[in-house]
Amino acid sequence: MDGKLTWWQMSFIGVGCIIGTGFFLGSSIAIELAGPSVLVCYLAAGIGTYIVFHALASMTAHHPEKGSFRTYAKQAFGTWAGFGNGWLYWCSEMLIMGSQLTALAIFARFWFPNVPLWLCAACFAVLGLSVLWIGTQLIEKLENICGLIKLAALVMFLILAIVALFGGFEKSAGQTLSSPLEEFFTQGFNGIWAALIFCFYAFGGIEVMGLMAKELKDPKDALRSGKWMLLALTVLYILGFWLVMEIVSWAAISPDESPFLSALKTFSLPLVPDIFNGLLIVAGFSTMVASLYAVTTMLMTLSEEGDAPARFKEEKSGRVSGAAFLLTVIVVAASVILAVWLPETIFEYITTAAGLLLLYNWAFILLSYYKLMARAWFAKIRVTTGLLLLLSAVTGTLLEKIARTGFYVSLLFLIVIAIATYIKQKQSPIMKS
Repeated sequence: MDGKLTWWQMSFIGVGCIIGTGFFLGSSIAIELAGPSVLVCYLAAGIGTYIVFHALASMTAHHPEKGSFRTYAKQAFGTWAGFGNGWLYWCSEMLIMGSQLTALAIFARFWFPNVPLWLCAACFAVLGLSVLWIGTQLIEKLENICGLIKLAALVMFLILAIVALFGGFEKSAGQTLSSPLEEFFTQGFNGIWAALIFCFYAFGGIEVMGLMAKELKDPKDALRSGKWMLLALTVLYILGFWLVMEIVSWAAISPDESPFLSALKTFSLPLVPDIFNGLLIVAGFSTMVASLYAVTTMLMTLSEEGDAPARFKEEKSGRVSGAAFLLTVIVVAASVILAVWLPETIFEYITTAAGLLLLYNWAFILLSYYKLMARAWFAKIRVTTGLLLLLSAVTGTLLEKIARTGFYVSLLFLIVIAIATYIKQKQSPIMKS
């Protein structure tokens, strides 16, 4: 498959990788924290994401590597950085998978409100693990189909919302259209600051485009593919949430439901909310399966490079190794147990921790680029700006109780990875270089 993708095909894959439960459900937390000024948050997150992608794409264009950001970290700081970065990404994908699994369970409760969250999560977990075990070919077909479904769901909402604004649909009793401009900064600067992490989380997935750069006909097109994709996504995000808050008051949006569903429910549109919820489940399921695949294959890659036990290596082409699959099953089971233990707050906890680990990985990308390629003063300013935006998102989690718990969880992961890196370095003198 090497060298068969054009830049616009890579852009479409990027959209499929990025649009997921962070956008369709995690945005409800951002809106709850920031109110209408969440639009500013998504603009800032879009800019920060572009800076990170620019750094990754520039390194890819200069010297394409199979290991992408892991390899660049090794080249910049030594083999210890590749080891730590690989496990950091594995942990972030593990938590992202748990976040998506929980989101799917929340979507399902739109139809089955009396079914426990953990039971819904368990059902989706069994389905996702079954797809993973069958093999990579089924995953590739699923992702291609579901990429279209994600875009269809977003376009469907935009069309319905625009028609509604022009009076095309009858509002439910007691509902009136409102403008987000009326209370734009009602939650103040702290609200914007606290919401940043969830806005960045909605752009998670750009690093996958770096891993897939070897599939491009010309690796130098990596930057071009991401530039237009991120511009389009940022505009769609801002437009989508603007329309949501035009239709329904931001104060009525709850983390227990997608803001898009909250908006659609205000109209007398039989079956439309149900159809949209079905699209959300299909879209979220594909993203969860992609994360399951990323968690498992990253573990296999780490094993092949000597950064994880040898038992996790690939056993058969096109299939995940039995040992890696078993560890993924254990991780999924832990997510279901958390849903039993913390049914009311699990999504916020896991999403915050997953978003933070993802941003730590992005910071590594920026630092690697800074050391390897940032020679011009403008490049250094761009990297510094990106790091400051990431730092703002990380520190913003300290302002809100639930997000603060996610921050502590992410620190725990960092400490464990740091200890493992130190032990590995002691055992392997070559890592000191």
